[in-house]
Amino acid sequence: MNHEMSRHDGLLWQPSPAQVRGANLTRFMDQVGDDWRVDVSGCAKLHAFSLREPEKFWQSLIDFAGLVAATWGTRALVDADKMPGATWFPEARLNFAENLLNLRGSDEAMVFRGEDKVEKRVSHAELHALVSRTQQALARAGVVAGDRVAAVMPNMPETIICMLAATSLGAIWSSCSPDFGVQGVLDRFGQIEPKILIACDGYYYNGKELDCRAKIAEITQALPSLARTVIVPYVNARPDVSGIAHALTYPDFIAGLEAKPIAYTRLPFNHPVYIMYSSGTTGVPKCIVHGAGGTLLKHASEHWLHCDERPGDRVFYFTTCGWMMWNWQVSALLTGSTLMLYDGSPFYPSPKVLFDYAAAEQFTLFGTSAKYIDSIKKAGIEPAKTHDLSSVRLITSTGSPLAPESFDYVYRAVKPDVHLASISGGTDIIGSFVIGNPIAPVWRGEIQCASLGYAVEVFDENGKSLHGAAGDLVCTKPFPSMPVGFWNDPDGTKYRAAYFEKFPNVWCHGDWAEITQHDGMIIYGRSDATLNPGGVRIGTAEIYRQVEQFDEILEAIAIGQDWDADTRVILFVVMRPGNVLTDDLQDRIRKMLRANCSPRHVPARIIAVADIPRTKSGKITELAVRDVVHGRAVKNKEALANPDALAHFAGLSELMA
Repeated sequence: MNHEMSRHDGLLWQPSPAQVRGANLTRFMDQVGDDWRVDVSGCAKLHAFSLREPEKFWQSLIDFAGLVAATWGTRALVDADKMPGATWFPEARLNFAENLLNLRGSDEAMVFRGEDKVEKRVSHAELHALVSRTQQALARAGVVAGDRVAAVMPNMPETIICMLAATSLGAIWSSCSPDFGVQGVLDRFGQIEPKILIACDGYYYNGKELDCRAKIAEITQALPSLARTVIVPYVNARPDVSGIAHALTYPDFIAGLEAKPIAYTRLPFNHPVYIMYSSGTTGVPKCIVHGAGGTLLKHASEHWLHCDERPGDRVFYFTTCGWMMWNWQVSALLTGSTLMLYDGSPFYPSPKVLFDYAAAEQFTLFGTSAKYIDSIKKAGIEPAKTHDLSSVRLITSTGSPLAPESFDYVYRAVKPDVHLASISGGTDIIGSFVIGNPIAPVWRGEIQCASLGYAVEVFDENGKSLHGAAGDLVCTKPFPSMPVGFWNDPDGTKYRAAYFEKFPNVWCHGDWAEITQHDGMIIYGRSDATLNPGGVRIGTAEIYRQVEQFDEILEAIAIGQDWDADTRVILFVVMRPGNVLTDDLQDRIRKMLRANCSPRHVPARIIAVADIPRTKSGKITELAVRDVVHGRAVKNKEALANPDALAHFAGLSELMA
């Protein structure tokens, strides 16, 4: 189609008849209901069917994707009217890793690049052998089903190998990236008490070599549950690990063990596979527990149907191991795809590095964040003129809303004939509520459709469904990838409070969204106080715990300011009497946040204010401050103990640049 001619009405791309005929989604529709027309209306009928007959839909997906289990049982859904409380496949016995290792599309299982320092290829034979040896080593260290195996690792093959080995035993995997500081790691892993910690000796970022061993030594001392720490050599071939408690290098950990057929521990559908983490807005991060079966079905539906992956595809997502998109990308193994892994800065040694990688390795799916697309747009990168991206069928974007101008940029400067899918969901559901559709048009600024099997709506404050107006993104029926629960929340109180308090028996996701005339979706951002710089969810409490350690500072409040098609972190501080906010203090604050949390926690602006608004119960009010900064009216001023404090945040010149 002529993309320039269509741009006036917002239509940017539509699949050819051959693309529609060849899509997995079309084949799936033929399998499930051969009386449906294979077009956009047919897909709408499929979505309606997936909500009307969820048992048949998910069982059909199991058959289509070739998912394996000792048994799926005779019942697919029990207590379908309860949310939470519905139970999927209560009789099933399966193993997560067995499904990811079941299909081999080509000889290469993984290709890895660590900036310009490291390149590695892993065949399926090597992958199976290393998973087998690592599984045996974990079992030798005492790991059994239900134990936690935690990792502070780059996005490299050994991370995936160790995850598959752990989950093959029924252990629960949890990971974060090595740029997290000590406190950021302990806030997460300290809650789940891992038996094994897997960590890198160091990593590369922006051309620099960063040693992690001192940090890991400090972390291990604070985790008394650890029986073993495994250090994966990355920046050093033979790192000295003598200063780390219970430590072995990964080669020593698996030494003396011969590869053999992998023995999979098959467990119930809801047996935990991953522990993910919330933003920690009101305290330490909540530990979100995801079940093996729900994660498996969700990822199978997204990779096979929404992303149209096939055996032999080459699937890339720019992610760290602290973001759920790492867990999502690994599941591309379900389709027989090769994982294309990258760790480091996406702009080193040049802003074109990811497109160099895509062209050289012939990516079929190029996944990234809205912030990255905006950054390369500003850098003037035009890959369509410099790189052969003919293999790329799908570009996906998530993490924050993709601006309409970024849609234009992709079709103008990256690839004019590509399926561009903005997607949105979250750690909470380990997938997407709204996502791409390979047989439907792409409209400027819009996410294409709701995920199959997910009853996505937009509600006003009274719980009335909206169309064409903004409101809360909700899901009105149970879905398989709902969390099993939160760790250390035995009666489910925290879990229910997180998602079900606003609208009874309805999942409220915390996104501010609108359903369009094309039945697509526009996401306007988070509807709560969670910060979201560069698409990475950050909790304000994590910032406060660090900043308020400074003697000069009495109190702090952090918000996300909408800025340049993204969100930037703004930190306001109340100084102790007799102190002023100097450049030196600002520098020390930023260094502490970078060291103990992550680079994404570092504020773009630090501003001293005289007072911070709070509720009558004493809680500071990020939402009210954020509204003032953005020039919006503050609701419920009567709930504030000191509403006059809001004036300190209005019209600040520091926030204009």
